[in-house]
Amino acid sequence: MRCLLAMTFGLLIMTNRGEVAESPASQQHSVRSEMLVSTAWLAEHLKDPAVVVLCVAGNPEFYTKGHIPGARLISLKDIVTTRDGIPNELPSVEQLQSVFAKAGLRNDAKIILYGERSGLLAARAYFTLDYLGLADRAALLDGGIERWRAEERAESVDVPKITPQSLKITIHPEVLVSAKALEAALNELAKKNGAALIDARPHEEFTGERLSEDVSRAGHIPGASSLYWMNTLVSKENPVLRPTDELRNLYAQAGANNADVITYCRTGMQSSFDYFVAKYLGYKVSMYDGSFIEWSREGNVVEKGERSD
Repeated sequence: MRCLLAMTFGLLIMTNRGEVAESPASQQHSVRSEMLVSTAWLAEHLKDPAVVVLCVAGNPEFYTKGHIPGARLISLKDIVTTRDGIPNELPSVEQLQSVFAKAGLRNDAKIILYGERSGLLAARAYFTLDYLGLADRAALLDGGIERWRAEERAESVDVPKITPQSLKITIHPEVLVSAKALEAALNELAKKNGAALIDARPHEEFTGERLSEDVSRAGHIPGASSLYWMNTLVSKENPVLRPTDELRNLYAQAGANNADVITYCRTGMQSSFDYFVAKYLGYKVSMYDGSFIEWSREGNVVEKGERSD
């Protein structure tokens, strides 16, 4: 049964717009369609034993007041930590492994993620799973609970009985970029042959018109381009991903043509969504988790206004 489900998962997963993966011949980067599932797909597979649904929430009431039947709660506080005054850093590998193992995650599970803030917390969980080497079998629910409810699908307040699992992980440190590594990447970017650096904050924070919360300096990291993470969605109320061609245009405008992508934001939350979409579009992507709050505190150069090429 699980073999059949794996085939189904690989071949049939598509967004609610019916998009499927594009071949390398048709695109420089091939869409990783397995990273996204529609509400219709999930409704059909809720009782499949190999499917594990995770609801990622900062406020427990987001889960307790009603969730997708069978979903297990992952608390944001358990998968982020504050280190050296920088919030939303990755905790220890041991803690992360324990959190997901206690949620009943297995190495052979198909992981479906949804959560608060139009899917933002789900994207952060996806990044965390990618770091742990578990994201190859993970996908975001396109449209999240918002679309699920708009379609009047079933919800539950029952907490499922969970059997903790023995979970094997393989760390992928390459998805993380440190401040020192970012400085080296910026040198290559200045030569027009490095990775595209993408700022996921609201555009007004990127330009310096408005300060980011708890950040004393306004502006952005030199060489970065602006791509507010919410602009990759149809709307806040209907948070499905925009069509692939529109997403490609957004990333191309941000300098991600044939280049690799590095994302950042204020504290590594909003950039998780740009990270997810970049990977979905087929880019090789990493994230500067310390983001602008760390960069600005270290006295590094900060630019204001639009990017000047």
